[in-house]
Amino acid sequence: MHQKFLLFILLGAGLLCLSLAPVSQAQDQDEDMEVDVEDDLDLGLAGTEDDEEEELEGDEQDEAPPASKTPAAPKVTYRAPEPMGEHFFAESFDRGTLDGWFLSKAKKDDADEEIAKYDGIWAVEEMKDSKLPGDKGLVLKSRAKHHAISAQLLRPFTFDTMPLIIQYEVNFQSGIDCGGAYIKLLTETPELDLDQFVDKTPYTIMFGPDKCGEDYKLHFIFRHKNPKTGEYEEKHAKKPDADLRSYFTDKKTHLYTLVVNNDNSFEVLVDQTVVNSGNLLKDMTPPVNPPAEIEDADDHKPEDWDERPKIQDPDAVKPEDWDEDAPAQIPDEDAVKPDGWLDNEPEYVGDPDGLKPDDWDEDMDGEWEAPQIPNPACESSPGCGPWKRPMIDNPNYKGKWKPSMIDNPNYQGIWKPRKIPNPNYFEDLQPFRMTPFSALGLELWSMTSDIFFDNFFITNDRNTADRWTADGWGLKKAAEGAAEPGLAAQMLNAAEERPWLWIVYVLTVALPLVLIVVFCCTGKDKKKSPAAEYKKTDEPQPDVKEEEDEEEGEEKTEEAKNSSEDKSDEEVAAAEEEDGEKEATTDEKEDDILRRSPRSRKVRKD
Repeated sequence: MHQKFLLFILLGAGLLCLSLAPVSQAQDQDEDMEVDVEDDLDLGLAGTEDDEEEELEGDEQDEAPPASKTPAAPKVTYRAPEPMGEHFFAESFDRGTLDGWFLSKAKKDDADEEIAKYDGIWAVEEMKDSKLPGDKGLVLKSRAKHHAISAQLLRPFTFDTMPLIIQYEVNFQSGIDCGGAYIKLLTETPELDLDQFVDKTPYTIMFGPDKCGEDYKLHFIFRHKNPKTGEYEEKHAKKPDADLRSYFTDKKTHLYTLVVNNDNSFEVLVDQTVVNSGNLLKDMTPPVNPPAEIEDADDHKPEDWDERPKIQDPDAVKPEDWDEDAPAQIPDEDAVKPDGWLDNEPEYVGDPDGLKPDDWDEDMDGEWEAPQIPNPACESSPGCGPWKRPMIDNPNYKGKWKPSMIDNPNYQGIWKPRKIPNPNYFEDLQPFRMTPFSALGLELWSMTSDIFFDNFFITNDRNTADRWTADGWGLKKAAEGAAEPGLAAQMLNAAEERPWLWIVYVLTVALPLVLIVVFCCTGKDKKKSPAAEYKKTDEPQPDVKEEEDEEEGEEKTEEAKNSSEDKSDEEVAAAEEEDGEKEATTDEKEDDILRRSPRSRKVRKD
């Protein structure tokens, strides 16, 4: 009982640990990020701090009590990130204005006049629940409107030997019902006018999150130029295998990164974790390069082309005894009408308690009839009404005769049009060399407002991107981690996202309590029967029944002795002889019982 009780306790604890694993893992990641960001800040300020102060801080950390498992919440002070290294675009919005950004004044061509204008409101402000006072970003303020805003790069980005790295932050402060938060890298053309930025403005790459209903997307689309026709075609990356739902629902700031390398490989990252990767030549839909051969549209199937793999045997003949008219079922001639069958009683009769409604109009509704109910007379009988023999399968039924099928000697296979060389075929082995782009834009429609954007960055150097990440998103992540709720709040939040965790919580708490009650209330020893004392010692003992017989024999012997005083010497002698026989019989029974005892058998085997 104790072992089962401990086993259930351990099982409940294991379920609780499994349910808290994602929460604790996320908390550990946040703590790691906090430490990394603080280290980066220390490195950034190393030139302005004294070496002695750093040593004193190190000593204070060493003297901290090791028993404290929960680290103190770091004090994160916001400092606007500064681009350091080669870059093409950097925007943190910490100036508090939209200087350098262009609001579109155009109208959408294929939309109703009421919503055709790009009149959605943009603002530069802090997040509603900002953990970093002073950290500002670009906020989409309107719902159910078209928004379009763009800005020029420092210089056009040309695809040569260096990779393209794009990253920016998004926070769905109010969640997201249906809308996007993606960006477009606008193609460098003489006609590019940011004041007239619309959905049809040519772009080179579109990248970022998008959601409508329960379809969570993370776009990576690039427009590829056909070298033969000069036309552009969108190429879509495969859908990520990772679950993207939490990035849209947790109301946290997430970092979206796209890396495209000159070897045609690409990576899509969220919070510096790869969620999608592939190759521009292999993992895009439709493929970059068309097939070398295509089906001839002018080729037609010949009229005598036979695609039938099987045909009816022309030599097959229907057997003479084949009766196609035989019914599938026939009456059972062996069936007998059950005794008590009421042939003259109907199955249903009019309800004698039925009443004609007061508003019944016989001219309009016809003659009123009582509703039908089961005939009470049939309840005690096997059936009512005319008796009919039940139907059974006809053993002679064969159905309609058909000739057997044989292989078609003229079978030619499934016809397909012939292949011809593709007149539009080309082979582009360097799709990375896309059309240069010179501006970044957001052209969005959203049914949810307060989408927060921040820290746009475009570069061709990974180290420069990493430094911008540490100074921007890393600092923000540390501040959010410092404000994380306690364990109980995290458990509740986890249960809101995964309702099945409530079952784990209930089982973890209720199961041990139930086991304790059962253990305490049903753990009393039951009264043991005399037979249960049989094998308490190694010494063999007779059965209880034999002991009772022996006691009865002794009582009879004492009565005989008392009565023998009034008898003659001969009668006394006879009584003593009889008692001796009884005692001998009793001794023989006891010896027999001891021989049959399991312990006696064990002793003999030894």
